[in-house]
Amino acid sequence: MRKLLPSWLTDYQAKLLPSDLVAAVVVTLLLIPQGLAYAALAGLPPQLGLYASLLPLLAYALFGSSMVMSVGPVAVISLMTGAALAPIAEPGSAEYITGAIMLAMVSGIMLFTFGLLRLGAMAQFLSHPVISGFISGAALLIIIGQLRPLLGINSHGETGVELAVGLMANLGGIQPLTAAFGFATFVLLWLARHWLAKLLMGLGLAEGAASLIAKLMPIVTVLGSAVLVSTMGWETDLRVVGALPGGLPVLQVPTIDFSIVNKLWLPALAISLIGFVESVSIAQAFASKNRQRINTNAELRGLGAANIASALSGAFPVTGGFSRTAVNAEAGARSPLSGIFAAVLIALLLVFATGLFHALPMAVLAATIIIAAIGLVDIKSLIHNWHYDRAEGMAQAGTALGVLLAGVEVGIAIGIALSLATLVWRASRPHIAIVGRVPDTEHFRNVNRYQVETRGEILILRVDENLFFGNAESVEKFILRAIEAQPEAHHLVLVMSSVSSVDATAMQMLDMLNERLIDEGMKLHLAEVKGPVLCQLENDTFPERLSGEIFLSTFTAYQALQIAEEETAQQLQEN
Repeated sequence: MRKLLPSWLTDYQAKLLPSDLVAAVVVTLLLIPQGLAYAALAGLPPQLGLYASLLPLLAYALFGSSMVMSVGPVAVISLMTGAALAPIAEPGSAEYITGAIMLAMVSGIMLFTFGLLRLGAMAQFLSHPVISGFISGAALLIIIGQLRPLLGINSHGETGVELAVGLMANLGGIQPLTAAFGFATFVLLWLARHWLAKLLMGLGLAEGAASLIAKLMPIVTVLGSAVLVSTMGWETDLRVVGALPGGLPVLQVPTIDFSIVNKLWLPALAISLIGFVESVSIAQAFASKNRQRINTNAELRGLGAANIASALSGAFPVTGGFSRTAVNAEAGARSPLSGIFAAVLIALLLVFATGLFHALPMAVLAATIIIAAIGLVDIKSLIHNWHYDRAEGMAQAGTALGVLLAGVEVGIAIGIALSLATLVWRASRPHIAIVGRVPDTEHFRNVNRYQVETRGEILILRVDENLFFGNAESVEKFILRAIEAQPEAHHLVLVMSSVSSVDATAMQMLDMLNERLIDEGMKLHLAEVKGPVLCQLENDTFPERLSGEIFLSTFTAYQALQIAEEETAQQLQEN
């Protein structure tokens, strides 16, 4: 039995219990408004956000590897859920809810299977700029979309342009009381996020406590607005959450509808990958602070189990959330037991206290979502990547614009395409340097960067990329231009220290180059060839056709060819 339990539980120490209990209380207070808000963002009944914050916490605690990760609904995944389900059914309908459940189930099965197959390396398949661009674009889409319930405007649209046009066309339909609640909540949460912690610290409160209080302002705002609306009798004047069904979710295995699965498997895969990459990034960031290790395969299984648990609860896809995880860590969580305690507290809320939220205005939830989404727009990263690596910056900006202008699915496709295009573009334009010897050393460096010594009869080029069909032509062109610029050269040495593979097209290029140099009275030599590449060359019998030699090091080649040239010059003088 002990072997079936996670290691953190079998090794748990009682002294950690108070910290985990406190963290659970704090995280629960954050989970409540987020769960309600993100369910509404996904077009689902608000109580499903609480259902999605219950069993997934237990499932992740059993299978995941992070000590502080808090899983549940998040803004981007909720938006992707709504985008995936919009073509299938009307938001909030029984068919729509069934689709959300199937989306969570399929996503969970995919993630758990990937974990069993030990595919945790998938976290490296999408570059961070592309992920950041996708999240920033999705966040902007969320902000534009949530302006409608914030202002009480009825309009429709899927893309950012459609939403903005619909919003502008219906500005005359703003509901004053709804807008007042929305703007007041937005301002209050904005001030709390940026100034409340500093104010409390100025009053003498410890930094950690001040930060936690500031992050818990959403629950204060939610409860306060519900109390105010109920007291003033404004339920009929505002769009409110309404009565939430009390009690725990009824657990049941959803009936697999393959017609729906056929429509949702691709969005489920996208949700799985985006959620996994973001969750692992969060887990690794917090693990590094505490000198802990993250098992990416365990994370796949943990997130998969969490999504399957959410589906069994009748809810929608979940993943790790940054704000909840940060609050969990700052509140003192020491193990996943804090997540289990949080699940217990949410269960008690569902059984005894759902009536607290019946008068909660939807405008308040919209303001809560907008504040969370603003924090996801990463302009600083875009500016940095644009200056550091223009290709990465363009991929990030292109992904964000794709999501904003064409929708979530198109944005994901654009992001993947730009990642692959950037990779191919770089590989097809490898860095090649003409190198010379650093005086009195055995080191060779780029002639454009260092003061080096060269010999006119020996041309040495270093190729800093694998040779394959995508760059064979550009490598050949560079070599021929270098030979043309140094007509007195008798020897060409290719330094292959950075070459790990040579495909058939590149092999053909080397053969043709070798023959051309023979016709021009030059010899082709190779230096610092790696073992696997040497095996490739030998399998093709290229060393037998090579006009020159294969040297162990560039320095050895330089010395040998220098001596050979001096001997040739001496023989010419004697003759």
